[in-house]
Amino acid sequence: MSLHRLTIHELREMLDGRQVSAVELTRDVLQRIEKVEDRVKAYITLDPEGALKRAEAADTELKMGTGGSLCGIPLSIKDVLCTDGMRTTCGSRILENFVPPYDATSIVKLKEAGAVLLGKVSMDEFAMGSTSENCAFGPPRNPWGTEYICGGSSGGSAASVAADECIASLGTDTGGSIRQPASHCGVVGLKPTYGRVSRYGLVAFASSLDQVGPLTKDVTDCALMMNAISGHDAKDSTSVAQKVPDYHKALTEGLQGMKVGIPREYFIKGLDPEVETAVRQGIKSLSEAGAEIVEVSLPHTDYCVAVYYIVAPAEASSNLARYDGIRYGLRDKSSDSLLDIYKNSRSSGFGDEVKRRIIIGTYALSSGYYDAYYKKASQVRTLITEDFKKVFAACDVLASPVTPTTAWKLAEKIDDPLSVYLSDILTISANLAGIPGISVPCGFSGAGLPIGLQIQASHFQEETLLRAAYNLEQRLNISHLRPENL
Repeated sequence: MSLHRLTIHELREMLDGRQVSAVELTRDVLQRIEKVEDRVKAYITLDPEGALKRAEAADTELKMGTGGSLCGIPLSIKDVLCTDGMRTTCGSRILENFVPPYDATSIVKLKEAGAVLLGKVSMDEFAMGSTSENCAFGPPRNPWGTEYICGGSSGGSAASVAADECIASLGTDTGGSIRQPASHCGVVGLKPTYGRVSRYGLVAFASSLDQVGPLTKDVTDCALMMNAISGHDAKDSTSVAQKVPDYHKALTEGLQGMKVGIPREYFIKGLDPEVETAVRQGIKSLSEAGAEIVEVSLPHTDYCVAVYYIVAPAEASSNLARYDGIRYGLRDKSSDSLLDIYKNSRSSGFGDEVKRRIIIGTYALSSGYYDAYYKKASQVRTLITEDFKKVFAACDVLASPVTPTTAWKLAEKIDDPLSVYLSDILTISANLAGIPGISVPCGFSGAGLPIGLQIQASHFQEETLLRAAYNLEQRLNISHLRPENL
């Protein structure tokens, strides 16, 4: 049996029933990585010895009956979450040799649940990008077609799940960085409500937008991962002290009484006809499950890209000031003065996209321009949030495409950053408003590339979100499909 192809919930039964051991499962996944990693290139750091030791410990816990909800389950981790004793690069040369002395809270929770951490997966440098091509160690590849991007910035997470190089993964979403690669790679990806999952130990890109979330093989696994990582954390001042429900119990059949809003602004000019057809079919499936479909409007959608690419770079400019060549990370040793150390270390350590966003953000925050750019963007962000509040007074969830097109070929848009920025138009509004969103596979293009359907809900309504996603998945019955070309 190919254990690596199974889901968390399928393996949970097998592990608990002692039909398979955690060591056997981990070895099977490591063998899968050895077989396909040269083509997928999902991992930056792989820790097979550590993974097997954790699997042995998991087997002991399983034997004693003390194992947690993820006991023995091999996971990959986006390389932006601090892992005690394991390299955390953020896909950047400036942190190429950085080994954190502590775990992020989400990692602590996974370890407490008994998960087996396989290693750290590829990403756009400091999570800045939509293709994972900005990774200093080379881009991961889409398992459905290795000449295509796998999306970003959690590209390695999505690729490792789609290629069965892990059972599930943990990623982060600042403007669509979980949902967009999940869509491109044909897996499920959920961005929780801002404050639902602790950001402590997440290397910050844009602090008011970043959120940690799961990428999984199906919606049930997504609920199980959310159960493990959600909850208040005193170490994170933005973490919300709100009771965490059992998300798995929300996965019930039927959507009677649920209203699904279709934002007219999300079916935009430039939307690929194959994407629209697949998403419309998915919306029809939601209706067949009992939901009422209503058209709604989010009038400030056109401003989302402009607002995001002022707010996010401004916060990045501030957060990345800590990489100065002095305290940790890369230091230029040829410099004679302190100013030269700063300048040369940052010039050689950061990639072009990170430099571009630092410059944009610094400009937007500078004296004389703050009011014209950052302040104005923050005001429009409030209007965007109000749009969602009004819409969710009339419906329970929103359904739309995740991204206007399927994955494009590697290097196709490498010299056209504006085009890549615009591809985020359907996902960034959820981050600006702080609401949860999920991508669920809903079809394939004629070229065989996956297409995702996005469902969004009001703040802390992940149960409603997962219920809608589960019913969509059950009717479409395609989430189990995996690329056969690897």
